[in-house]
Amino acid sequence: MHFTDGELRNLGQTGLRVSPIAFGGVKLGRNTDVKYPDSFSLPDDQSIADLLSTAANLGINLIDTAPAYGASEARIGALLPGKREDWIISSKVGEFYQHNVSSYDYSREAIGQSVARSLRDLRTDYLDLLLLHSDGNDLEILSNTDALECIHRLKEKGDVRAIGISAKTLAGADLALQSCDVIMVTLNCDDTSHLPVIARAHELGIGVLLKKVLGSGHIPPEKSLQFALSQAGVHSAVIGTLNSEHLKDNVRIAKGI
Repeated sequence: MHFTDGELRNLGQTGLRVSPIAFGGVKLGRNTDVKYPDSFSLPDDQSIADLLSTAANLGINLIDTAPAYGASEARIGALLPGKREDWIISSKVGEFYQHNVSSYDYSREAIGQSVARSLRDLRTDYLDLLLLHSDGNDLEILSNTDALECIHRLKEKGDVRAIGISAKTLAGADLALQSCDVIMVTLNCDDTSHLPVIARAHELGIGVLLKKVLGSGHIPPEKSLQFALSQAGVHSAVIGTLNSEHLKDNVRIAKGI
């Protein structure tokens, strides 16, 4: 069982076609200060290689990572199977995680350095998606920092194909619809607060990625995944796992919608 080309979804007007399930790369590089119900050890290289190969065989073509996910980008860059063009790689800017502490910097210099490092670690010369990694102050980031202008310039330069924000507020996601290609928002059975902005994104042709669809592992996928992916305007749900069987189950559920 795998996603076929016909089951890929057009990510707004970006020209990118994405699988309904995206592979979330948090657990590949970071296991501290995460909200999963059970603690876990970071996987070894062979386990990551096997997991990414399983994802590819399932027709998953979107992988989501970030500098704040520890060694995730470097490990993906070293172990991602197939050709670069087989994958849609999404990364982020703004959040940094060192010595078990997150810090945030949306300055022009910090964003430039972050993207350069991501390109190096991921072993690529472009990112398909670049999202602002919000600290919760979405409106401040979008309106009163250099961040939005910087990522637009990176897109114009060709380092990035599409831009957006991983938002934490309804107001921030709504504002981003005016200037971004993609928004990433929370949606699950217990948190439907972003449904209005998802509907507006659908009307405007803006791409929508989902996070926390399983409530960081606290919500059964059979219920929440079907609900989330059935919403008009939703293109892909980003789910992190270290279990190949869970990955297969998620694809099965998504294909049954």
